[in-house]
Amino acid sequence: MIAKAMAKEAGFRFINLQASTLTDKWYGESQKLAAAVFSLAIKIQPTIIFIDEVDSFLRSRASYDHEATAMMKAQFMSLWDGLITDPTCQVIVMGASNRPQDVDAAILRRMPSMFHIGMPDKDQRLCILDLILEKEYLSDDIDLTMIAEETSNYSGSDLRELCRNASVYRVKDYIKFNNPDTEHSMQEFDMLRPLMLADLQQAKIKMEESKQKRDGVPQTSIGLD
Repeated sequence: MIAKAMAKEAGFRFINLQASTLTDKWYGESQKLAAAVFSLAIKIQPTIIFIDEVDSFLRSRASYDHEATAMMKAQFMSLWDGLITDPTCQVIVMGASNRPQDVDAAILRRMPSMFHIGMPDKDQRLCILDLILEKEYLSDDIDLTMIAEETSNYSGSDLRELCRNASVYRVKDYIKFNNPDTEHSMQEFDMLRPLMLADLQQAKIKMEESKQKRDGVPQTSIGLD
């Protein structure tokens, strides 16, 4: 998201490069695909080539690497050097990784600037929640400032997952109360109800329990109030 925002602000075109794009079962085709990516980027420049999880694609080279993989990495870095040596070229290569220690040292030398993206603070979490829920039908009991305070260990993706899980409870209620087998009037529930604080509380408890099971930590119930 940061890379896309930078491309938009700078007026650059954006190429989101997936590792699967450069893999092919035929020998030598991966190098041709890498060359095609750089050729396209140069033709439509100014361009940002973005590689997510760059450690999985350009991780440290080893003697046991497959020959085709090693050749693809070498071709990619050779083409990258061609961008650097051309003073008129406006193509930037960006990457993101949760494991920068696994990225090849030669790749890090070609990326002179590195930025650590930390967890959002309270004000940033509030802005993220405002953005996620700006078009949602919210109940009057929701206090986004309080939610931002109570989610101190949440990343932006965690907050999005929290809101997504909370919205599921609205859909479940809609299906439940529009079931012909129930005694509830369908006219009373002819649309999704507003998102309530209880939905976010329940979603947060569910996320915390999932995280604790994954990390092997004894479970505790955590609420927003």
